[in-house]
Amino acid sequence: MTDVVDSDELLRRIRRARAFAQQEERTWRARGDGLRASDPEAAREAAVRTLAYEAVLRVLDEILTPGRHPEPGHRVKPVT
Repeated sequence: MTDVVDSDELLRRIRRARAFAQQEERTWRARGDGLRASDPEAAREAAVRTLAYEAVLRVLDEILTPGRHPEPGHRVKPVT
């Protein structure tokens, strides 16, 4: 765990983590949608996990491309 990594390796690791989080978010969203009618408790658990992965994605997106993502709940005003 004390290995020194260069910036390129760190970027690769962050991108892999983002790809994994994105896949997990999709998986839990689909699982929750499928369980909504048959098992409401499991659907709630899937919804919580979906939200957790969405949060991870927002953080990793901000690390990869700082300043390009609006804050949650922040609406961008249309240009007139």
